[in-house]
Amino acid sequence: MADLQDQLNAPTEAGELDRPASFAEYPAPPSPPSPSSPSSSSPASSPSSSPSATDTPEPAAARDLLALHPVADGYCGLPGALRTLPYYDLELGESSVEADLPRLRAGGTGALLWAVDVSADRPVTSALEQIDLVNHVVARYPEGLRLARSASETADARAHGRIAVLIGPAPGAAVGDSLGTLRALHGLGLRALTLSGTSWAPDTGLTPFGEEVVREMNRLGMLVDLTGASEATATRALAVSKAPTMLTRSGARALNGHPDNLSDELLAALGASKGLCLVPCSAARTGPALRDVADHIDHVHRVAGPESVGLSGMYDTGDAHPEGLTSVTDYPALVAELLDRGWSEADLALLTWGNVQRVLRGAEFTARATRHRRGPATA
Repeated sequence: MADLQDQLNAPTEAGELDRPASFAEYPAPPSPPSPSSPSSSSPASSPSSSPSATDTPEPAAARDLLALHPVADGYCGLPGALRTLPYYDLELGESSVEADLPRLRAGGTGALLWAVDVSADRPVTSALEQIDLVNHVVARYPEGLRLARSASETADARAHGRIAVLIGPAPGAAVGDSLGTLRALHGLGLRALTLSGTSWAPDTGLTPFGEEVVREMNRLGMLVDLTGASEATATRALAVSKAPTMLTRSGARALNGHPDNLSDELLAALGASKGLCLVPCSAARTGPALRDVADHIDHVHRVAGPESVGLSGMYDTGDAHPEGLTSVTDYPALVAELLDRGWSEADLALLTWGNVQRVLRGAEFTARATRHRRGPATA
């Protein structure tokens, strides 16, 4: 038995598992051609020779940068996609989803916010089911994923070669108009909540109860997501929140008129409050090509500042992705484009990893300070 135990827990194997992963170790897996790609009409070929958007090597500088500063992806719909599958294997590769472990590693992803999807008829129950699913998925792949509830746990997961998973955002309906439910969801790991689409965050601004929700989220250390909020509601939330707010999937309205995108005035206010706009890889929100996404990132960087822009893949959400960013393996191409535009390594490090970490730390710092001044809200 001792010999068997030595084999199962050999020191060399433990060291290989727990050392920080090198981005260069994970070549991009071949991906099937999308219906919109020119290769979709070509004859089928073996997996080893299948054409892929990642066949052309990216500049070494882009891949090296992502090895040091991986992408903290602000919105991934994988839990909702997995919910409908009878079987899946994220470690070997899963063609039914867009963000399995081989592709996440090959694209240089170090952390993910896993969106919680809810049903309109039973929002609280479906939110609990989604959180339960996230916990089961992470537990099933301990060598690839690690659940994180804070900035330090996110960094620790990366240091041990895992991809950090943070639960959220969830729609505001998930709290069921109850601050007690909000606290319970936070206790189960939820770390971000989208305010829009609720009776207490209408287009006219936050109601008194809505303001109390924001204050309670500050006390808990939960991130306030303003995606989809009206100008009045977002402006009021920025004024009420003592912690940095974020938008998990918004671009610049000056470049694309999608209703979830931000005006320059709101981008400037977000930057002044040290908030964060995560630019999505979404054809509807940013445009049909990789260069369009880079244009939005440039615009947010210029208007809100280098500390207020990040990335949001929106993979496994059903959204169409821009050409050149159809897979999570294409993040190096986006970084290469920004390098060509003259971005510094320091600003790219903030874009990919640093700004999400800063916002997480800001929410935690605010929570510690707030708990000394007030107890749980009873509104």
